[in-house]
Amino acid sequence: MRHLLTSRSSPIKTPLSLSFKTLCSFSPPPRPPFSLSSSSSSSPFSLLCSFKSSSMATAPPPPSRSATPPIGAAVAIANNEVGISRRLWNKVKRESIFCLFTPFVICLASGNLRIDAFRHYLSQDVHFLKAFAQAYEMAEEYADDDEGKVAISELRKGVLEELKLHDSFAQEWGPDFGKEVPPNSATIKYRDFLLATASGKVEGLKGPGKLATPFEKTKIAAYTLGAMTPCMRLYAFLGEEIQALLDPDDSLHPYKRWIDNYSSPSFQACALQIEELLEKLSASLTGEELGIIEKLYQQAMRLEINFFLAQTVVQPTVAPLSKHLNPSEQRLVLFSDFDLTCTVVDSSAILAEIAIVTAPKSDQNAPETQIARMSSADLKNTWGVLSRQYTEEYEQCIENVLASKKEGEFSYEALHQALELLSEFENKANARVIESGVLKGINLDDIKKAGERIILQDGCTSFFQKLVQSDNLDVNVHVLSYCWCGDLIRSTFLSGGLHALDIHANEFSYEGSISTGEIIKKVESPIDKVEKFSEIMMESGDDKQKLSVYIGDSVGDLLCLLKADIGIVFGSSSSLRRLGSHFGVSFVPLFPGLVKKQKECVEGSSFKWKAEPGVLYTTSNWAEIHAFILGQ
Repeated sequence: MRHLLTSRSSPIKTPLSLSFKTLCSFSPPPRPPFSLSSSSSSSPFSLLCSFKSSSMATAPPPPSRSATPPIGAAVAIANNEVGISRRLWNKVKRESIFCLFTPFVICLASGNLRIDAFRHYLSQDVHFLKAFAQAYEMAEEYADDDEGKVAISELRKGVLEELKLHDSFAQEWGPDFGKEVPPNSATIKYRDFLLATASGKVEGLKGPGKLATPFEKTKIAAYTLGAMTPCMRLYAFLGEEIQALLDPDDSLHPYKRWIDNYSSPSFQACALQIEELLEKLSASLTGEELGIIEKLYQQAMRLEINFFLAQTVVQPTVAPLSKHLNPSEQRLVLFSDFDLTCTVVDSSAILAEIAIVTAPKSDQNAPETQIARMSSADLKNTWGVLSRQYTEEYEQCIENVLASKKEGEFSYEALHQALELLSEFENKANARVIESGVLKGINLDDIKKAGERIILQDGCTSFFQKLVQSDNLDVNVHVLSYCWCGDLIRSTFLSGGLHALDIHANEFSYEGSISTGEIIKKVESPIDKVEKFSEIMMESGDDKQKLSVYIGDSVGDLLCLLKADIGIVFGSSSSLRRLGSHFGVSFVPLFPGLVKKQKECVEGSSFKWKAEPGVLYTTSNWAEIHAFILGQ
C-alpha cells in the first residue's frame, strides 16, 4: 500500500473540481510529468488524466542525466520565455541520450576504443568539417548586416582550427592517418543536407537565384544555422558528459585531447555563439518560417546520431545489451515496477479519485440492487485518515530500520530481514483499506477508462513497444506491482498496443462489474515481489541462458533490483537510497557505470553482463534505459 504516499512522503490530496464523467471525456493537450506533494491543490486523478490525445501522451524530452529538474521542466516554459535554440535542443534532448549511449561514444569514453576505429571516425569527421566550413561561408554571404557576417566568420575560423587539430593527430598516430578515406553514407547524407540547405534548397523557399530581397537571403542564413546548431550543441554535450568521468590527474587517456577540446570553455562558447546568432537571425521570422527551422534542426539531429551510429566498432561492447543475446540460446527476462516507474502519478491516487467522484452525495441513497457504499464526503475524509496514518507509520518504519546497525559491506541477507518488517506493515495497511470499505462500488468500466488515460513517463511506451516487437530478441516482460487493481494496469498498457506484458498485481473482487471492496492479494510487499520474481525466473524452465533486468523506483523494489543480473533504479527516491546505502548498496549513474563496465571488456576474454553484488544503476529517464538495452 505504499501508493497512499505521494512523492514518498506526502499524503494524497483529492479536492474535486470535475466529475468523473467529465474527466473521462476530456482530452486537453499533454502536460509535462507532475509530481504530487502535500501542497497539491489539484486532483491527482484529474492531473494524471489531463489526457493524451491518442493512446499515450508524449511528455517533453528528458534533461541531462546530471540535471535536477524533472523531465520536461525546461520545455514547459512558454515559447516566448525561452529562445528558439534552447527550445529546440530541449525537444531533441532525448535523441542526444541515444548518441551518448552509442558503442562508439562509450568505448571512446572508456579509453579502450580501438585506434583504427578512432582514425576512421576522424577521417569521416574531416569531410563533415569541410562541409561545415563551406556552409558557414555561404551563410556569411547571405547575412544582411556586418555584425552577423563577423559572427559567422568567427564560427568558420573555429571550424578551420578544428581541422588543424585533426591534422595534428597525424603526427601522433603516424602517416597512415592522413590518407584520404571516402565518406560513408551517413556522412554523405548530412553533408548533402547541410550544403543543400545553405544553397537555399529548402522546401517552401524560392530557389537561390530568385532571392530578391535581403530578408529572403537572411532566411537562408537562419535556415543554415538551424541545420548546424544541433551538431555544435551535441558535441558540447558529449564533451562535458565524458569529461566529467575523467580523473583530472589522468593524462594517459588516449583520447584526452579530443575530450578536452569538446569540453573546453572555448568550444562551449562556440556552441553558445551559434545559438545566439540563430536567435538573432530568426527574430523576425514568421511562425511558419520558425517551423521550417525546427524541421531542419530535428533532421540535422537525426543525421548526426546516424553519423555516430555508422562509426565502425568491431570490438566487444557493453551496449546495447540486446546485441549480447543470441535468441536461439539466450533470453532476456525484463521486470518493471508500475507506479512512478512507468507512470507519472501513483495508481492509488487514481483509484481514490474514482471512488470519491463516483460515490453518491450524502443526501442520495443508492438503489437497493447496488453494493452499499459511503457518500463522497465520507469517502474523502476516510481516504485522508488512511493516507495520514500510512504516511506516519511508513516513515516511522523506515526510521526504525535505519536505526539498526549500519552494514560496512553489502549484505542482502540483512536487507531482506529488515524489509520483512516493512512487509508486515504493508500487509496491515492494506487490511485497513479493505476494512474501511473505501474501494467498494467502483465500476470496472470506470477503472478501464481511467487506465486508458494514464500518462506514462516519457519514452516508457515506445521502449516497451520496440522491446516486444524485436525480431532479434527472445524476451519476456513482466510488470510487478503493489497496485490494488491489475485491471487498471492492463488497460493502461493495452491502450498503447502492448498485449504481450505479463501483469502481476493485486486484483479487485467484483460482483458483476462492481467492486466489492475486497482485494485479491497477490503482491503486497517487498517480500512478495522478490518471491514472485524468483518464481518467474524458476518457471522459465528451458535450456536457454537467462539474463534478468529489473527497473524500479521504490524501497519495495530493492530486493528485486539486487536479485536481478542488472538492477536499474528509476527516479530519485530518497528513502530507497538511504535504506540501500545503510545496507551497503552502491548507486551508480547508468552512463558512468557502462563506461566503467566497458573498461572490463577485454578482447579475447569472455564477458558476461552481471552487475557487481550490491551495485545498482540509476537513471532519471527511459531514454537511457532504451538506449542501453536496445540501442536506437
